[in-house]
Amino acid sequence: MKYLIAGLGNVGVEYANTRHNIGFVVADALVQELKGNWKVERLAIVSKVKFKGRSLVVIKPSTYMNLSGKAVKYWMDQEKIPIERILVVVDDIALPLGLLRMKAKGGDAGHNGLTDTIIKLNTDVFPRLRVGIGDDFARGYQSEYVLGEWSKKEVELMIPRMEAAVEVIKSFVTIGIERTMTAYNNK
Repeated sequence: MKYLIAGLGNVGVEYANTRHNIGFVVADALVQELKGNWKVERLAIVSKVKFKGRSLVVIKPSTYMNLSGKAVKYWMDQEKIPIERILVVVDDIALPLGLLRMKAKGGDAGHNGLTDTIIKLNTDVFPRLRVGIGDDFARGYQSEYVLGEWSKKEVELMIPRMEAAVEVIKSFVTIGIERTMTAYNNK
């Protein structure tokens, strides 16, 4: 069984510690725990790791957030992974800071990375892990907020949430989306 785990974010040091890059942070935590290595490949930084007999192709698209779907589609096709075994990890301002929510399908909720992925895959029916980054910004300053760096207090709160996100991904690849949603959503 092969899975594609796509942590969405933006490449470049100027984005490294921003809220919008939480998908990259989760992907890094997963690869670190599974003792993998990253390699720059076509359209993404890629790590191929194993977990309980499953092969995980973990990607951090190098296409920037707004064109994430191009990398997701390429690696899904390249590795011949069916859509029900992909998982897209994204930041979500509609969720409180640190809340994790698995979904089997859904709209883009105004998230450009999800918008492009939905367009490129020609469906909104694919698993995603939404990571709450909160909405502590004044009206009209959403872009500055998501592209802003984490405060020290936020980092302290998010470290254990990244460990929980890794557990959610490991659950998804072993017991599937439905049982993972039941086990982890609203916790």
